[in-house]
Amino acid sequence: MTSLKDKTLFITGASRGIGLAIALRAARDGANIAIAAKTTEPHPKLKGTIYTAADEILAAGGNALPVVCDIRDEAQVIAAIDKTVAEFGGIDICVNNASAISLTNSQATDMKRFDLMMGINTRGTFMVSKYCIPHLKKAANPHILMLSPPLDMKAKWFEHSTAYTMAKFGMSMCVLGLSGELRSAGVAVNALWPRTTIATAAVGNLLGGDAMMRASRTPEIMGDAAHAILTKPAREFTGRFCIDDKVLYDSGVRDFDRYRVDPEVALMSDFFVPDDDVPPPGVTVQPLPSDGGASKSR
Repeated sequence: MTSLKDKTLFITGASRGIGLAIALRAARDGANIAIAAKTTEPHPKLKGTIYTAADEILAAGGNALPVVCDIRDEAQVIAAIDKTVAEFGGIDICVNNASAISLTNSQATDMKRFDLMMGINTRGTFMVSKYCIPHLKKAANPHILMLSPPLDMKAKWFEHSTAYTMAKFGMSMCVLGLSGELRSAGVAVNALWPRTTIATAAVGNLLGGDAMMRASRTPEIMGDAAHAILTKPAREFTGRFCIDDKVLYDSGVRDFDRYRVDPEVALMSDFFVPDDDVPPPGVTVQPLPSDGGASKSR
């Protein structure tokens, strides 16, 4: 399969950033996309709502269903999935993209923020997947995709931001568990993570401002990488922890410069990319600062 035409995607947090990029790539194939997110009114620092995302998806050639959904709320998740099935007749793909971040150590992480990250990243991912699975089992080539990192259990990923790392790795643990649980049912469960920082509001507002944005790749690389994964045979490609440019290189892509925000600025590695993960030929990435970039959030 090389196209997502007529496939139905349920994407959390798809009003902007990586989630929207995945939606727009699928829309170009003629896919149906449920945009499950909280943002209904414009935010002063964050571009995009579920309604502006729906307009972009329609313009790109897809069908869009904007659904107000806080993935911490079980009733809202069930209602959003039911509405998607009623609108499009089923669900072929579940993309767990919604995430909360706070790059703070134990003393700087208040428990409300801890609960937010665990509630959205780990619990929300588990719950959205749980309620999509009965519908996915009826689909022809069903996929669950988590926007979460490889499980590289090194202290350096935890020591500056224990709570955030726990919450993100919780998403990846869902990949481990659900891929095993659903293998015999033919439902693929995989993770996708960027090698470099991605030019999103989180990077611009929280991590490093304009300088970090210029050292980043655009969200389109994640949209293209997700498309490459979601068009693979579900029974043959599951339980993988994928890095964006390696997925695309394996799919035949050789020009990665087109994804760079500023070709004159060296690319910055993202969190959680294992030290022994070798980038594709010709790709050079500078390592994260020794504190994992956590000081950027202070």
